[in-house]
Amino acid sequence: MSRVQIEISLGILLVLITSSIILVYGLNENNRMADLAEAQNARSIEVGAALFDAQCSRCHGKQGLGIPGVCPPLNDRHFFDDRLKDVGWSGTQEDYIVATASSGRLTSTRPTLFTGGGTPAMPSFSDRFGGPLRDDQIRNIADFIMNWEPTAQLVEIAQPAGPGEAVGTDINAPLPEGNAAAGEALAKSQGCTACHIDAPTGPAWLPSADQSGIGDRAATRLTDPTYTGAASTPEQYLHESIVNPNAYVVDGFPANVMPQTYGDNLTSQNVADLIAYLLTLK
Repeated sequence: MSRVQIEISLGILLVLITSSIILVYGLNENNRMADLAEAQNARSIEVGAALFDAQCSRCHGKQGLGIPGVCPPLNDRHFFDDRLKDVGWSGTQEDYIVATASSGRLTSTRPTLFTGGGTPAMPSFSDRFGGPLRDDQIRNIADFIMNWEPTAQLVEIAQPAGPGEAVGTDINAPLPEGNAAAGEALAKSQGCTACHIDAPTGPAWLPSADQSGIGDRAATRLTDPTYTGAASTPEQYLHESIVNPNAYVVDGFPANVMPQTYGDNLTSQNVADLIAYLLTLK
């Protein structure tokens, strides 16, 4: 075989090898792009989780379970199955989240259930509307919330108690024996810990260097000359704080921040469990 023939054969072989590599790479391109998209989405969810914790968890809770009477849950069946129908939104769920987070809400769409976090009911978060976040950061938060969808179908947030079941606002009404473990679980699911433990929105429940926990502090409130409520025992004080929070507002905290609807939304057992839990925080 002459040199020319050898060079031609090698050239053909290299062309065939190169073509095969390109073909294999091309056949795998869809998978590669899918893996890349998945990795980018995972990174967006990770960034969104940090942004949600910093910007949204104070009202919607770290797990997106909301605060009864104030802010709705985002991590539950209703949000993913029915919310778009409630507001007449014809776009996608993700775009609804982006639009709402970007421009906020002047008033609550369900004021009888959720009053909102203030005035406006929900602030604008996009820098295009005076908020602190860029558009890509808003999209990160939306990706994080959308990440809840598969498991949110299993979450049912408790609805207000039915007629005859609600505890009401009479702190002299007898309560059943409370269960502290059930009370702790209820405090977390109802978003109470978001304001009293995770963030200083309300008076801290846990002890610190400056004060004892709420379990001990409840008794001292009764002898405080500024106390304006009607309780005569620590248990009644905690009961009153839950169902009639404006009866006495701790100095340094504004009125009307804590929901006024727990008397309608909770049962006697719920309140008894919460009181039992709070009394353990000393």
